[in-house]
Amino acid sequence: MQLAKVVGTSSRPQTKKKGAPRSAPVAIGTPDRILDVAERLVQTRGFNGMSYADIAMALGITKASLHYHFPTKADLGARLISRYEENFLRALAAIDANRADSKRKLRDYVRIYEEVLGQGRMCLCGILAAEHATLPPEMRGRLGAFFDANEAWLVTVLEQGRSTGSLCFEGPPALKARMLVGSLEGAMLLARSYGEVARFTQVATHLLAALSPPKPSRKVLAFARG
Repeated sequence: MQLAKVVGTSSRPQTKKKGAPRSAPVAIGTPDRILDVAERLVQTRGFNGMSYADIAMALGITKASLHYHFPTKADLGARLISRYEENFLRALAAIDANRADSKRKLRDYVRIYEEVLGQGRMCLCGILAAEHATLPPEMRGRLGAFFDANEAWLVTVLEQGRSTGSLCFEGPPALKARMLVGSLEGAMLLARSYGEVARFTQVATHLLAALSPPKPSRKVLAFARG
């Protein structure tokens, strides 16, 4: 269920699109390769710490090729968010397809974050949210859409879990979903600053445990056995 993949420099020959400017040679699959490398750089350095020169060097192409596909850095950033959200939603759909109970779905949800952190990366939208004030306007709105989609999915899972008794919590599911997303994103930041995935796992485990129904006391069990 990994969301991030590292793509190395392609050794395939470059070809030109019909009608493309001579200064912008286009390699086979270049847009996806650009996005793969840019995603990795943003997840490890942040958006402001990534440049077109970094991407061009990693791929062995010219900056002109980058501008051909993504005229501005804002265009590239907006597409990065859209693609990341699409991949994340596919991961959530895969969790739903397993037809597991709500508690298992939440564990699988946490595992998505854990896998990304285990690669030495941050959630793309989480690290971009930390840079929100310096991002281009076209990127800010897309960030909100990503988190809204996550919260909406979690609300459904929480509602189902409470109705079946597999989850127990007070207050509206929407508020609990917001708390989960915020807590997990924050736990990623702190775990990364220490270089310890275990810190994230400990926080996530505690969050999920707090949603479990309380176990009956020994007195209640003894009375039930009668």
